[in-house]
Amino acid sequence: MFYNHSMSSPAHSSEESDILQPLTPSQREAVKHIEGSLLILAGPGSGKTRVITHRIAYMLNQGVSAHHILALTFTNKAADEMKLRLERLAPRQSVWVGTFHRFCAKLLRQHADLVGLQENYTIYDSQDSRRALKQSLDDANIDFTHTSIDSIASAISWAKNELMTPDEYRPRPGSVMGGIVDRVYPEYQRHLQRSNAVDFDDLLLYVAVMLKENDELRRILDERYQYVMVDEYQDTNAAQYTIARVLSHDNPNLAVAGDPDQSIYGWRGANLNNILDFEHDFPKVQVVRLEQNYRSTPNILRVADHLIAYNVKRKEKSLFTDRPEGEPVKLVAYPTSKDEADGIVAYIAEQVESGRRNLRDFAIFYRINALSRAVEAALRVFNIPYQIVKGLEFYQRKEIKDILAYLHLVNNPACDVALRRIINTPPRKIGKKTIERLNDHALRYGLTLLDAAREVDLIEAMSKPAKSALKKFVEIYDELRESAIAPLADVMRDVLDKTGYHNWLMYSDAPEDQDRLANIEELLTGAEEFDEQYNGDGGLEEFLEQTSLVSDTDDWEADTDRVTLMTLHAAKGLEFPVVFIMAVEQGLLPHERSSEDAEQEEEERRLLFVGITRAEEELQLSYSRYRTFRGRRRDAIPSPFLMELPREQMHIVECERSFEDNAWDDDWSDEPDVKFSSDEQIEQVELTTVPFDDWEVDQPFQQRFPAHVFRCGVSVEHPVYGGGSIIELRGSARNRSVVVRFFNDGIERTFRLSHAPLIPIASAE
Repeated sequence: MFYNHSMSSPAHSSEESDILQPLTPSQREAVKHIEGSLLILAGPGSGKTRVITHRIAYMLNQGVSAHHILALTFTNKAADEMKLRLERLAPRQSVWVGTFHRFCAKLLRQHADLVGLQENYTIYDSQDSRRALKQSLDDANIDFTHTSIDSIASAISWAKNELMTPDEYRPRPGSVMGGIVDRVYPEYQRHLQRSNAVDFDDLLLYVAVMLKENDELRRILDERYQYVMVDEYQDTNAAQYTIARVLSHDNPNLAVAGDPDQSIYGWRGANLNNILDFEHDFPKVQVVRLEQNYRSTPNILRVADHLIAYNVKRKEKSLFTDRPEGEPVKLVAYPTSKDEADGIVAYIAEQVESGRRNLRDFAIFYRINALSRAVEAALRVFNIPYQIVKGLEFYQRKEIKDILAYLHLVNNPACDVALRRIINTPPRKIGKKTIERLNDHALRYGLTLLDAAREVDLIEAMSKPAKSALKKFVEIYDELRESAIAPLADVMRDVLDKTGYHNWLMYSDAPEDQDRLANIEELLTGAEEFDEQYNGDGGLEEFLEQTSLVSDTDDWEADTDRVTLMTLHAAKGLEFPVVFIMAVEQGLLPHERSSEDAEQEEEERRLLFVGITRAEEELQLSYSRYRTFRGRRRDAIPSPFLMELPREQMHIVECERSFEDNAWDDDWSDEPDVKFSSDEQIEQVELTTVPFDDWEVDQPFQQRFPAHVFRCGVSVEHPVYGGGSIIELRGSARNRSVVVRFFNDGIERTFRLSHAPLIPIASAE
């Protein structure tokens, strides 16, 4: 027992009041429960992060040592938000808050010898893991022509998440994939061990195995972390479940927060039963439900509740809010996928141009990344700046991967994947055959590739020029190794200078190499900021660990005035005033893989639930009758999930005509038809943030109706606002606009005809 209510000082009582005062009764109940297990069933937007941080602050106020508290979550963004709030509530208290992977990486550095590693091990990202797996298949002469590297990697990842080591893995009888995994998994792990490296899954697997098999270590850590909190518990896999449980064996003060209705990561090993069975695992658990939503309007919550009620595997809860009713949720049926993209973007343009919204207020969600193309094209036509949330993208660029590979090799000389990447970058006349002979020598004598390069004179089949090039590479490496303990930015500058990488790009004739040089400068800026944060003592290992564990939403810039595009999975944990969920169609949402699996179908329904509950004020779901996807046009079928929504409480719009046929040429014959002539030009526009004041439309909105049909008295249909009547005309040619009074709400709205997807539905006569 580390606290005593009777001993609280007046100052502590005042601080306690400050901590508890802003909380609701249910939130306060969760915050004040310190001893024993706790399950917080937190609906979306119910203040879960507030409860977790206030609970930690309350524990500190009651005398619990920060040294004994451990808070684990799943994303760097969530962890950073918790740290920021904790600093406000309890300044200068060093509670360990971070992701499962960061926590395990830290433990593994301290106890690497228990699993046959050295503390300077390398963490392979997904791309490097694939390279290592491919090399393992080649070294073992395993034929995998009938499957893919990604499929094999996923199967091995699943085994690791289920705590199956290579010795414990058993393939299903008759499974071709199982047979391949059975052969390559041990070889892949040996490759990682030789390289003193781990993949993401190893971080969890090794720590879970260490804690299960080393009781002394488990007891030490259990004593250290006497109060464990796990956020997003519904997303835990078998390894994470094991880590949380064994750390709470002697001190069973495990508090978990989550929502079974938001479990959307089954495909990467998350086990929904971990949260559903928590009360069975901890019979004396206190359960607190957080059901008041502070994010969304009642109209949005009713749609979400109606949908998720169709799931069987869940824990009942009823979301409610004190917010005003808000706009009805819109369900829009478009003729084509292009109309869908154009309609969404036209609405955004109209809202921003009218001053009602900022670009940052809008988010567009889709089930798979490939669906973003149409809406990106529409955004470019309108010159609307946008950001696609792919947090890993910067660190996957070739030049960034190259520099990081040098740093990984400096930190860990056994990292063969890093050496293969940069041994001939910049070009050093070290060709594929040379590397193959180097690899053969390394395999024959059990060496790393770097050690094999040091023995190059012993490799008889290698030419003198090749040997000379390898010796020069080793000399460069040894010089870099000497500076490894310097501040990070200095190490990085050494790499750029001594390897010739900076000059290689600087004096290149290729225009894209200047962009690559700019990206490297950005990485160098990050290194300088790292040095400032850690006063030059952070170390190369810490920086490489941070870059290896970047998550999908780490580069999302909430304060930048751009429309946000992302997958539904990436949207978890975020919120926006206006949300569009596009392509809600059979085979896409739910995904075609879930068609014959009830549990996967429930997860797809949860995914849509997550998307819906990201919306604060406005929500539009949409589908099209025809969709161009993966190079072919196909009939689209509305998602069965749409039949589960309370449509009588929604605003449903049926767009009967397409906007794809351009019939504006006669009216605007004097205007140039500006088109992009190459993918390169399109890419340049995508990467440019266009200030709103400088917007100009590049080409007319693709209408099928000539401008002269839009006259006063004509009734029109808008895909968002429904039916209305034109009451005024303004401007001419490309600046022609109309004022429409809508029947539903009587509001008058102004549209530029080049922008607006208005369909005339009755003449003025």
